[in-house]
Amino acid sequence: MAPVTAARRPAEVCRGLLAALDAADGRRKRRKRDQTPDLIGLGLKRRLLERAVADDPDPGAFEAWLLEQSLLSESPGGARAMAIQILDEWRLAEAAREFGDWLAGGAPSDDR
Repeated sequence: MAPVTAARRPAEVCRGLLAALDAADGRRKRRKRDQTPDLIGLGLKRRLLERAVADDPDPGAFEAWLLEQSLLSESPGGARAMAIQILDEWRLAEAAREFGDWLAGGAPSDDR
C-alpha cells in the first residue's frame, strides 16, 4: 500500500465529522420512525470520532488505528462498519477540498 500523504490530520477531520454528526442529530429527532438502529450506529461512530480527536493518530497509521479500535469495541462488527465510514469520509476530505474545508469550518448546518 502506498504511504498516505495527508494535508489534514485525522483528528482535524474527525472534529468536523463530530460537528456534522451533531447537525444530523437535529434532523434525526424530527423523524417519526423508530430510530433505535440509527442511535446504536451513531453512538459507535461518535465514540470512534471522539477517540480519534483525543488520540490524534498519524495519517499514515489511521486505517490501522481504526481497525484496532474496532477490534477493541464491545461491538466489533458495528464499530468496523463505522470505522470504514470514517475512513471513507477522511479520504473524501482529502480528495474533495470543499468537503474538507466545510469540515474544518465546523460543518455549518441549518439543522442544529
